[in-house]
Amino acid sequence: MAERKIYEITGPDRIHFLQGLITNDARKLADGPIYAALLTPQGKYLADFFLVPQGDAILLDIAAGIAEATIKRLSMYKLRADVAITPSDLGVWRGTGAAPVGAVPDPRHADLGWRLYGETSGDDGTDWDSIRVAHCIPETGIELTPETYILEAGLERLNGVDFRKGCYVGQEVTARMKHKTELRKGLVRVTVEGAAPIGTEIVAIDAEGGTRQAGMLYTQSGGQGIAYLRFDRGSLPLRAGAAQITPA
Repeated sequence: MAERKIYEITGPDRIHFLQGLITNDARKLADGPIYAALLTPQGKYLADFFLVPQGDAILLDIAAGIAEATIKRLSMYKLRADVAITPSDLGVWRGTGAAPVGAVPDPRHADLGWRLYGETSGDDGTDWDSIRVAHCIPETGIELTPETYILEAGLERLNGVDFRKGCYVGQEVTARMKHKTELRKGLVRVTVEGAAPIGTEIVAIDAEGGTRQAGMLYTQSGGQGIAYLRFDRGSLPLRAGAAQITPA
């Protein structure tokens, strides 16, 4: 499992502060953990994370590789809000078996099990790639990178976007993609026959034998994978390096 960092968000304005920034409705924290993203003003992905209520604080659980930049970005928006963001010594333990006391469900999908915040970091040995591929669930730094649009990445399906909560950074572009356009590309599950490393370009082969760029192949498990694909080229023969790709 990729290393995670945990921060505590405290102060009486913590819900209001988050509400104007993240893609999900921070008021849902009254009922448990939520999954959300932080976007650029142009609606592109900056970071994704979990927010978990804990007494008078909210835990922010984020991939270590993007943690520092994300906290710096969040702090830019504090202005006069009575809120503090501080590093925590807590770790996160993940699993898919019987949930231990104090664990909370992963809000993205039931098959992703639970998360437990405490002194221990790591997981129970679950094959996370297999679960992610089966349900086309993107991972920070692999399928979720700068330039990604979160609707193309499936964050609405993963309970990471709320279209009734009101404004947040990048909301206008996200709402327009939802209500006024049809997605032309996005993450899909594919069958992979052969071998191709993560990040291999997918090309479509036309009737004349020519090739056109069609997408990118990412996480793979058990002969299947997650691909970022142009939908209008998904019906053509597809290849990623030496591998044959077929939309599932």
